[in-house]
Amino acid sequence: MTIDEEEYICQHIEAEPELLQKLQRYTNLHTINPRMAAGHIQGRILKMLCRMVKPKKILELGTFTGYSALCWAEGLDADGHIDTIEINDELEDNIRKVFAESPYGEKITLHIGDACEVIPTLGNDYDLVFIDADKRLYSEYFEMVLPKVKQGGFILADNTLWGGKLLQPLQHGDQQTRAILAFNNMIANDSRIEKVILPMRDGLTIMQKK
Repeated sequence: MTIDEEEYICQHIEAEPELLQKLQRYTNLHTINPRMAAGHIQGRILKMLCRMVKPKKILELGTFTGYSALCWAEGLDADGHIDTIEINDELEDNIRKVFAESPYGEKITLHIGDACEVIPTLGNDYDLVFIDADKRLYSEYFEMVLPKVKQGGFILADNTLWGGKLLQPLQHGDQQTRAILAFNNMIANDSRIEKVILPMRDGLTIMQKK
């Protein structure tokens, strides 16, 4: 997608809420990799997907500054809830601040810690899981969350096209690209789920548990 195409789309979809605009500016100014935040277009897609699927419980791996969690929460019904896990405790204060400012913040529980340690402490009745944490652990995350998703529930994995690197010669030491390649191959051959990759932004894989 070109910059002009992205700008055109932003002008013709639901407006980005003011709080999310502020959060995006904060993320651009105060974080090393601001592109990790969902952003306007993907954020509106996540909200729309939430409205379509109507999950009661969502699990998100990788809160970052909280943008995507707020989008999920915005799309949830009044009785919906999201658990979101972030490993970087230096982000915690601002995440909690922005959640407190949001009218949807009460729907979100933030867990600070390693997702591999937090996931086993959570329940087994999620309708939707969003994987957007350490790319090197995508395969492990998937196997950990699949038993926690209800039959017919969904797992989404972000960044599964990985900036076009998947189609280029693998560089020595590039463990993230190697892991995404392995994850995509694993998912393609997993009969427990139906799957599709949307070529939006950096790739979004949508999987439904059979």
